[in-house]
Amino acid sequence: MTKLTIEEPLTLPSGQVIKNRFLKSAMSETFAKDGHPNQQHVNLYRAWSHGGAGLLFTGNVMIDHTALGEPGNVVVEDERDLPILKEWAAAGTENNAQFCMQINHPGKQSYRTLSKEPVAPSAIAFTGIYATVFNKPRALSKDEIKELVNKFTRTAVIAKEAGFTGVEIHAAHGYLIDQFLSPKDNQRQDEYGGSLENRMRFLIEVYESIRHAVGDDFPVGMKLNSTDFEPGGFSEDDSIKVVEKMSELGIDLIEISGGNYLNPAMSEGPKEGSNDAYFINYARKIKDLTDTPIALTGGFLSEAAMETALEQKDTELVGIGRPMVLIPDLPNRVMNGTYATIKLPILKTRVPFIDKNAGPLVANSYYEQQMGQIAAGEEPKYSTNGWSPFLRLIRLHGISGLMPRRVKR
Repeated sequence: MTKLTIEEPLTLPSGQVIKNRFLKSAMSETFAKDGHPNQQHVNLYRAWSHGGAGLLFTGNVMIDHTALGEPGNVVVEDERDLPILKEWAAAGTENNAQFCMQINHPGKQSYRTLSKEPVAPSAIAFTGIYATVFNKPRALSKDEIKELVNKFTRTAVIAKEAGFTGVEIHAAHGYLIDQFLSPKDNQRQDEYGGSLENRMRFLIEVYESIRHAVGDDFPVGMKLNSTDFEPGGFSEDDSIKVVEKMSELGIDLIEISGGNYLNPAMSEGPKEGSNDAYFINYARKIKDLTDTPIALTGGFLSEAAMETALEQKDTELVGIGRPMVLIPDLPNRVMNGTYATIKLPILKTRVPFIDKNAGPLVANSYYEQQMGQIAAGEEPKYSTNGWSPFLRLIRLHGISGLMPRRVKR
């Protein structure tokens, strides 16, 4: 049997051909002003498209200007930004790269500095240290759920019109669709709550509406948690059933991730010394259950780990995020034999309360800073000092909006 190599093309069910097995996974850029994309987005993704990856994903693109996951999110809910969206799509598809817009709604996972009353499947607030970072949500009405399906669809249609070559539905990391999937967050008593069949109804309606609008030859994928690592939450068994159902419905690509703000596995990664992709054990469980291509993101630092995952068919695409911020041409380096295994910096302020409670957010902020460097035509700056990204967070959110207080039980 011929070994699968990282330079081998991949054909999606839609017929789209991805030129190699490198996926630049989604990372929120936070460049937008009042939701509008700009030249920074164009510059950043042009650099990445020329870096060699076969497929690029945007960071979070929100479907509703009243529901942001963080300051600086792009919002696409109408055609007002179509000219710059076309420039962005054109830059991301240079060098024969495919370029997919990740579309999302944060649900209750919207900072209280952004949402006075966020919406969610049920009116269930965050608990513990994040209870003062995110306001308590109100439950969506059924009419509002239908309208959100329409908003997801509208954003996908505009992405296609702008020249993006696919969309990814974000159904992971504690955002709205993931909240619907979780029995902990979703305690509705109607057809959208209760059984897994009901809890996945919103995801299915979003997917089927988008598919009807964009056609069978436009790729529609999704990002899904393997589990959210919370007792009573979205389990691995549930996740496997969602994979099987979405595969049956004809989704083009399933990207595997895991965790949320309370359990940020997607940010913290594997244990120190591990060279495995974060969710590779889960990927091994599902690879014989579906014919849908699987993308595995996170933890790929060495060329050997990438090659082994492909050879063992644990994944069809090697998803790389943070390493491609520090080395934007990482795929080219791997393919021309000049790549050396990267060690990602561990950001520390040396203040235990900050590092414990805001560590993942500080790391996100650091990589957002480095994306700004690339967009400005400058080199990323490798650093382990957490103060600069932490102070950036303070400027964005204010100290009271960022740092959680310990809540009395």
